[in-house]
Amino acid sequence: MPGVSGACALLKGAGFLLIVVTNQPDVSRGSARLESVEAINQHLRANLPVDDIRVCYHDDRDGCSCRKPNPGLLLQAAIDWKINLAGSFMIGDRWKDIEAGKRAGCRTILVGEGAGLPGNLCPDHRTNSLLDAVGWIIQQESVVQEG
Repeated sequence: MPGVSGACALLKGAGFLLIVVTNQPDVSRGSARLESVEAINQHLRANLPVDDIRVCYHDDRDGCSCRKPNPGLLLQAAIDWKINLAGSFMIGDRWKDIEAGKRAGCRTILVGEGAGLPGNLCPDHRTNSLLDAVGWIIQQESVVQEG
C-alpha cells in the first residue's frame, strides 16, 4: 500500500515497536500455502522496520484464542516483548482488528471503511490512510508527554 514504508519509518523513529498481527485462514482452508505466507512475511521483514510478525493460520471454526477478533496474538506479543498494551495502538482495516485491540486494552485506529463494523464497536480514531493514523498516534504521544 502507498505510504506504508514511510509510515512505519515514522513510528519506528518515534520509538515504537512494530508488531504485525494477521489472520491467514486460507492456509487452514487449503487455498494458500504456508510457504507462500511465510515468504510474504519474510519480504515484509526485509523491507519494513517491523519487529515481529504474529500469524494465526486457523479458521473461525477452529475456535482458537489467537484468531482476531480474539486478542491472543496481541496478548502473547505483550508477554514476549514486555509491552504495556494500555499504552499501545492497534491499527487495522477490519472490524476484527478493532475488536481484538479493544479486548487487549489497546487504543484502536480504523483505516478505511471497516466493512462489517458493528454499530457498538467504536475505534478510538478513524482515518483513510496509515500515514494519517501515524500522525494521530504521534500527536497522542506528545499530548501524554506534555501532560
